Amino acid sequence: MGGAHGVCYGVVGNNLPSRSEVVQLYKSKGISAMRIYYPDQEALAALRGSGIAVIVDVGDKGAVANLANNPSAAADWVRNNVQAYWPSVFIRYIAVGNELGPGDMGTILPAMQNVYNALVSAGLSNSIKVSTAVKMDVITNSFPPSHGVFRPDLQQFMVPIAQFLANTMSPLLVNVYPYFAHRDNPRDIPLNYATFQPGTTVRDNDSGLTYTNLFSAMVDAVYAALEKAGAPGVRVVVSESGWPSAGGFAANVENARNHNQGVIDNVKNGTPKRPGQLETYVFAMFNENQKPGDETERHFGLFNPDKTPVYPITFPPN
Repeated sequence: MGGAHGVCYGVVGNNLPSRSEVVQLYKSKGISAMRIYYPDQEALAALRGSGIAVIVDVGDKGAVANLANNPSAAADWVRNNVQAYWPSVFIRYIAVGNELGPGDMGTILPAMQNVYNALVSAGLSNSIKVSTAVKMDVITNSFPPSHGVFRPDLQQFMVPIAQFLANTMSPLLVNVYPYFAHRDNPRDIPLNYATFQPGTTVRDNDSGLTYTNLFSAMVDAVYAALEKAGAPGVRVVVSESGWPSAGGFAANVENARNHNQGVIDNVKNGTPKRPGQLETYVFAMFNENQKPGDETERHFGLFNPDKTPVYPITFPPN
């Protein structure tokens, strides 16, 4: 059940379709996995019997802190948001925190442990894995990829998290955005390399591996960091990757389509360091008109709120 081609379902808009319409849209487009950013009861109910695999985030940093401080809160969370829907909703991962900053990262591991223990008590710890979603900035020395290592100031958090993931056979969820790398350094990171277009080949002289796109190089930097943290067996799941179609530098339909189709087509290939399937979630399903921040933030969607595509995109059969 559920495949490796996912799309993130954000709901920060006042003009989006109903949850049940959204699930039908996923199914009609052949999108086999979904990420939701909090335990949205309406979305979970709409997912019953759909066969769509789901990442369920626990919510914001306050939700993570509550789960960290309170094992009974974790047991309640699992009962209300997992057991109430399993197995008719195929929950694959629970994401304990999304891009938490250094000041909040100390809560991640205790919260993960409490949620994991609640899953063990419910008899679900083999079926549903507990992880956290991190930004690429937890990695330093990401070029060449083989030099990737967890940032010194974050190793106190990331190394024990990596070891927990290894012990529970869970993946690390990573939000991987070539867009921001290109936007912030277009001189050194060419557009074609950031959008899966031909023309740039980068060799990692230490590993001997060759890269033709930035996305794979970024993921392999994470794998290198996991190895250095003593967790070489931990898989990476790309829990977000996207490119805006309007609103700022290099943000247009052509670049967005090239990047996102490239990400989708790359799922079957994996990376030079880890060939094979790379489970990936494109960000995001819809243009969300109430997202804060830069104008580009409101233009990451594959679809408009009326369910028409922003540009043509194809998901292969799983």
